[in-house]
Amino acid sequence: MQDQKIRELICELCRTFYQLGWSSGTGGGISIKEGSSIYMAPSGIQKERMQPEDIFELDLSGTIISDPGHELKLSQCAPIFYKFYDLRQAGAVLHSHSKNAVLITILNKDKNVFSVSGMEMIKGIQGRRASDILEIPIIENTDFECDLTDTIAEALVAYPQSPAVLVRHHGIYVSGRTWTQAKTQAECLDYLFDIELQRYELKIFSERYLAKNIPPIE
Repeated sequence: MQDQKIRELICELCRTFYQLGWSSGTGGGISIKEGSSIYMAPSGIQKERMQPEDIFELDLSGTIISDPGHELKLSQCAPIFYKFYDLRQAGAVLHSHSKNAVLITILNKDKNVFSVSGMEMIKGIQGRRASDILEIPIIENTDFECDLTDTIAEALVAYPQSPAVLVRHHGIYVSGRTWTQAKTQAECLDYLFDIELQRYELKIFSERYLAKNIPPIE
């Protein structure tokens, strides 16, 4: 992809995430790797109003190549994104403040992992079947986003099959080998979180769950 097209794509995706309620205020973000460059949405900007010239371009070591200036700051998510690039060989990483993601971490208040099985949308996660147990690690939040870097790295190592990490009371980070896969997996995970929240509200627990020893949320 050409430089300008990647910048325009990031802006388009941020508008989509805003419409989904994933990036209200100035929250959330996305980065895409292209060749030896990583393009990243800035911090402290309303994502639905972002323009291509607002995007940062960095090299693979994290050095800024192209700085948009006009008082924009590099996202505090930057070191976290790089952990996904290093440990997941990701081509794109997104950060969402999805309400479903936040609520699922609150309901799983005594757990360090979200587990689900038997749902068709699990097949939207790379290499998974509907009958598999999908596990997404949950870590505790910090006052400053950059301080999550080490614990996110630990979670990625502990759960090598997970494309994402949940942050309690905060949101989720999701990666993919391409931006389309990252987006697809983020959407599938959000669907699964929503189903689990409704399952909890309706007190519906299937025999499949009990057979796999996945405890219901209480």
